Amino acid sequence: MLRIVLLCSFLSFGISAHAETETYNRVDFQVEAAREVANDLLVTRLSADIQDKQPSHVAQQLNTVLNGALRLSASFATVKTRSGNQRTYPVYGKNNQISAWRGHGEIQLESRDFKAAGELIMQLQTTLQLGSVQFMIAPDTRSQIENELISEAIKAFQNRAVAIQAAVGAKSYKIVRFAINSGGGMPPQLMMMRSSALSDSTIPAPEFAGGESRLTAQINGTIELQ
Repeated sequence: MLRIVLLCSFLSFGISAHAETETYNRVDFQVEAAREVANDLLVTRLSADIQDKQPSHVAQQLNTVLNGALRLSASFATVKTRSGNQRTYPVYGKNNQISAWRGHGEIQLESRDFKAAGELIMQLQTTLQLGSVQFMIAPDTRSQIENELISEAIKAFQNRAVAIQAAVGAKSYKIVRFAINSGGGMPPQLMMMRSSALSDSTIPAPEFAGGESRLTAQINGTIELQ
């Protein structure tokens, strides 16, 4: 019986030692590649608000304003336009009775041509209110830059691994775990305003500076020195 117990003990020790060997000389570290990238896409929202005692009049006036804005926008080839939220709701007065109806409608503009977008915004403000202007990195630009940053991060990971190997005098290393994360570039909201539609045609078109966003690619990994 004693021999069996001792044999089991030796087997248990051997398994434990083997498990420890598997995780021996492992090093966890992280590297990052980053770049400041010019925001090349402008996104803006404009809206119209109409109030009248008759809901049909609200719908008619709102559709007239929005349809006119869409027709005008169609003449700007470098600006993409799409309809946004549109709704009609009651306005309550005394004794909780409906005193009027209010309609709200929006259009959204997207463009890489900031000058053309500024000109269109100026013209649309004769009938619409400017709600917000945002600048961001266009999706295809982001994808291209992220791929480049991932390549840079991989090279940085390899260089760091070689440096660690040399510092401890190991003969070689192997990668145990490798995870890539990319991010950054949250669109900064550079303008948020609420104003009445402007009727003065002498107001100059706004000039926009899109600024920059920071994109990053991070690699978290584990190597085993041998």
